[in-house]
Amino acid sequence: MLRDKNLIPLSRQHQHALALCVRIDRASPVGDPELAAWQAEIALHFQSEISFHFTAEERVLFPAARRFRQLASIVEELLIDHAVLREGFAKAGAGQMSANDLLAFAQRMSAHIRKEERQLFEHIQELMSQDELALLGRQLEIALTDAAQACALPADANRLRK
Repeated sequence: MLRDKNLIPLSRQHQHALALCVRIDRASPVGDPELAAWQAEIALHFQSEISFHFTAEERVLFPAARRFRQLASIVEELLIDHAVLREGFAKAGAGQMSANDLLAFAQRMSAHIRKEERQLFEHIQELMSQDELALLGRQLEIALTDAAQACALPADANRLRK
């Protein structure tokens, strides 16, 4: 199903995060010399985009989805994911991730995003009217105002090599 235009800002941010996850996966196993650069990039991504993204979902998207009984369990799972992922972002920000932690974090983030896109967003588009989706879109636009709209470039140490 095509993504409704009112959910595209969140989907665009999902693409940024998935790109980071793919790069981590392809770079794994990450050696100790590169680990600090990866953690710094993860922390920067959280600070510039994901913190705003999570807040917008928790304050706007998830309450709207909870109005539909069939989405309540998905929302609860996603909230648990947010808590676990925030711990991972904090661990990266403190420089406390191992190479295994880094890969597990990327896998968890990727699975979380896919659950939002393939389950939550699809059901929201089926269950909400166009007017409801438009209102949701306006609320999300306001909630995401402070998020950086540009994709941050990876550090030299984190660039994929051919």
